[in-house]
Amino acid sequence: MSDFKIYDKDSAPADSKPLLQNSLDAFGMIPGLHGVMAEAPAVLEGYQALHSLFQKTSFDANELTVVWMTINVEHGCHYCVPAHTAIAHMMKVDADTINALRDETPLADAKLEALRTFTLAMTRSRGNVTSDQLDAFYAAGYGQQQVLEIILGLAQKVMSNYINHVAETPVDEPFQRFAWEKSGAKAA
Repeated sequence: MSDFKIYDKDSAPADSKPLLQNSLDAFGMIPGLHGVMAEAPAVLEGYQALHSLFQKTSFDANELTVVWMTINVEHGCHYCVPAHTAIAHMMKVDADTINALRDETPLADAKLEALRTFTLAMTRSRGNVTSDQLDAFYAAGYGQQQVLEIILGLAQKVMSNYINHVAETPVDEPFQRFAWEKSGAKAA
């Protein structure tokens, strides 16, 4: 069991209090992940900045979800998969797309599947993708800008996924109905 503290606005370090207010303003709650990150104000600030910047990329709601969820699922993040499932529903992403991402099955939309495949390759290879992988991604209609934007999303998700692993962040009540375990995790 983890002993990482989950801060609220009253108990947080002074430099994290306005950052937690940002979370409250944006989400109507302080996600447990943000409460954990509040221990290190620079971490919470960096995460919020990366999240905001990733939402300003060329990706639409479906594509943002594909990148976030592909990384979350690959990393086996017990917290981020349910949280981003809820976020995807709020963003009006198709339920079949959300379920395919959670279940690690191919997406019906060929361009989104190319994005999922390339994001997965980028995650698994730690950025050491092949020329063939790049060519397939470009052939699907993406370009160098989107390669770089995936890396931005990956930076954001490495922070949240790894912190949730270490802190064993409990899934927030609004996301619990989307609880998830990585395939094969039950048997392991």
